[in-house]
Amino acid sequence: MTAWALAPFFLLLPGAVLWLVQRQAWARRIGTIVLCYAAGLLVGNLGLLPASAAPLQKLLSEATIALALPMILFTVDMRAWSRIAGKALLSMLLAVLSVVLVATALFFAYRALGTPAAFELAGLAIGVYSGGTPNLAAIKTALGVPEARYLLFNAFDTVVGAAYVLFMVSAAGPLAARWLGRAPATAPAPGDAPAEASARAYGEDYADLLDRRGAWRVLKALLAAAAVVGLAVAVGEALGGVNATALVIALLATLGLLASLLPPVRRLDASYRAGMYLIYVFSFTVASMARLDAVSFSDLGLFAFVAIAVLASLALHLLLCRAAGVDGDTFLVTSVSAICSPAFVPMMARQLQDRSVLASGIATGVIGYAIGTQLGIGVALLLKQLG
Repeated sequence: MTAWALAPFFLLLPGAVLWLVQRQAWARRIGTIVLCYAAGLLVGNLGLLPASAAPLQKLLSEATIALALPMILFTVDMRAWSRIAGKALLSMLLAVLSVVLVATALFFAYRALGTPAAFELAGLAIGVYSGGTPNLAAIKTALGVPEARYLLFNAFDTVVGAAYVLFMVSAAGPLAARWLGRAPATAPAPGDAPAEASARAYGEDYADLLDRRGAWRVLKALLAAAAVVGLAVAVGEALGGVNATALVIALLATLGLLASLLPPVRRLDASYRAGMYLIYVFSFTVASMARLDAVSFSDLGLFAFVAIAVLASLALHLLLCRAAGVDGDTFLVTSVSAICSPAFVPMMARQLQDRSVLASGIATGVIGYAIGTQLGIGVALLLKQLG
């Protein structure tokens, strides 16, 4: 059996998790996303996957996100975005400020400890925790970070990021609600679907999508998403240059939002659930790529840098949001969009059961992609002059 024969396993395991969530109270309390992530970590670290599965994992993680983002955004209510965008933008700016301050403090600490080229670590942290992996790769090239250091940083980021996501989709919600409060409820806009239909469209009951008519509804949503992906890739590769990946992701989010303004697209009632299923596949696949055995004693200093950068910037962001009056839901989605990427916002919004923060969370994440590279390079070069 080739590694590519494992594709049905990656694609169908979230379906088994959904089946479990529908039938077991304990699984329902934990949540689909947490279970998918935990299952991925378990499978990836127990040696159940061959090393040759890596190309399949990479392809699935990229393809599922590329299709899922526009499919989920097809259902976004732009009117709700206009009511909360101000707080979301403020929260994102506070998230970026937090990671810059923490990375700068870590630079001075690690320079004092004798760590060579500590400015590189600060630049990488700012880029990836205000934007994402495309920013990380661009900063590596710009600063000439050695390959081994970059790969190790990326590996630790994957491990710490997995723990961060598990915390954010489990314990962080109640804690943020208690500390910052929940977002104010928004009244349904005129012309919205009845509550029953809305619950079906945005719930986790996939039964009506398993027959021939349901499959056709999913196929229409997939075709619309594929058209968005094709256009985004074509434009991104033509104009993006070395930042083509970041531009493609920004275009996916932008075009998905624009498509949501078209009534035929907005009426694709299977789009959100099908997109969320792809998010579950993405969650399981990405978690299966996080290898905990990459850690060695000699690398604990770099591991500590990554872990402190994430945890301290999260804590500082929380304190700043409390001072600025940002609600808990907005804090959570903007933190996820900054520290992880816009790709993780849908799972956070789904866990909160608050789709009103979805559009602004992804939009602020795209802002992070836009500024992360320049910000990381600029701060790193400034710190280099100091060191």
